[in-house]
Amino acid sequence: MTKNLTTINQFIDKSIGEWKSIRSTHTLAFQEFENTTSKIYIKNINSKNKKVIQIFKNYKLSLNTKSIAISVKWQAFSDWEEDNMSEGDETILIFLPKDENTGIVLRNKGYTESFISSSNYFFDEQNNLHIKTIYKSKVSEEIISFLSTHIRSRFSTIRNLENNSVIQTSHTSEIRNLASLKD
Repeated sequence: MTKNLTTINQFIDKSIGEWKSIRSTHTLAFQEFENTTSKIYIKNINSKNKKVIQIFKNYKLSLNTKSIAISVKWQAFSDWEEDNMSEGDETILIFLPKDENTGIVLRNKGYTESFISSSNYFFDEQNNLHIKTIYKSKVSEEIISFLSTHIRSRFSTIRNLENNSVIQTSHTSEIRNLASLKD
């Protein structure tokens, strides 16, 4: 008997909100690691939003009414920064389901290489979301899991596309700010 897998709509609904993130990144080639704390804000965006429309234009696609768009904004503080400066940014993700458990993600810019990129996603039998992005010279794979209603875990690996060597790994724990749910 096959377990019912999570749909992307359910996963995104569970992800909406403000999260505190603690991330450890290991750059294997240089044998260095970085610890980062962040505030992450995830919210739904209307499919008629001008940023969403622009992303569809950038991919030379027609607006898809079955798409699910979200904004992910963050403010990060890294232990690599000597002057204790913070860094922030925003990414728009548009999920285009192929079926209930698989699909494509369009984004306004890549995670590993800074240009527009698309990814494939699927859910495994434990309801973990897998996202794989192939860039010009690298492959990024990420697994996002809900450990409980208000705790997420993310594991990511970046590999060299040419020889499949692992360049970087990271683990992130995300804890929802429960006060943000009252807004």
